[in-house]
Amino acid sequence: MIKLKNLTKYFGQLKVLEGVSYDIPDGRSLAIIGPSGCGKSTLLKLITGLEEPTGGTIFINGTDILTLNEDGWTNIRKKVGLIFQSSALFDSMSVFENIAFPLREHADYGESKISEVVKEKLRLVELEGIESMMPAQLSGGMQKRVCIARALAFEPEIILYDEPTTGLDPITSVAIENLMIKLKAGVTSIVVTHVLQTVYRVADDVVMVHDGKFIQVGSPEETKRSNNPVVKSFITGGLKNG
Repeated sequence: MIKLKNLTKYFGQLKVLEGVSYDIPDGRSLAIIGPSGCGKSTLLKLITGLEEPTGGTIFINGTDILTLNEDGWTNIRKKVGLIFQSSALFDSMSVFENIAFPLREHADYGESKISEVVKEKLRLVELEGIESMMPAQLSGGMQKRVCIARALAFEPEIILYDEPTTGLDPITSVAIENLMIKLKAGVTSIVVTHVLQTVYRVADDVVMVHDGKFIQVGSPEETKRSNNPVVKSFITGGLKNG
């Protein structure tokens, strides 16, 4: 579903990713771990075209996304749902308007169809009946669920989660993880996180980013048992965020 080939990203002289190659098969859930600032979120931005790589290529479903024009990007983005760390809801719009926004922008739907989709996605994330509420009236966990509902509006083939449980209390974190597990069927997902509980509960595969490279590739259990000292330090909480 997603193929990274010799992917490199520099910001000026700062190396973020260097020569990364990795295939994410259809239907798998990949967790990307590592300390803050290591390039995890940048990788998601590269996949969605929010950043351009310094070198290398990215394929989604066999398409080299770096060769796409704007129409091509629009079609790709319909297949990719992005859940932002901050939820990124429009404060001036109701829950209904937030979820309807991408449909009005990029789908040839009438208002009746849009209303049907919004209600269906809110049912899926167990938030029925809150269409008229504003983001400021919602808890952090509810905002995250609305963001997920919005990301699901186009029935994406790929879901990208950027720190989905960071800042949430333990009970809400488990609820979001349960929702992520529920959504795994039939989609390919990438979860960027430093919360190991989330990794162990939702991921099929794990990679760890360090110094621009994938220094650990394997299952969650293999990652736990890694003999790489950097990985071991991160797993035990000794690797400081920076």
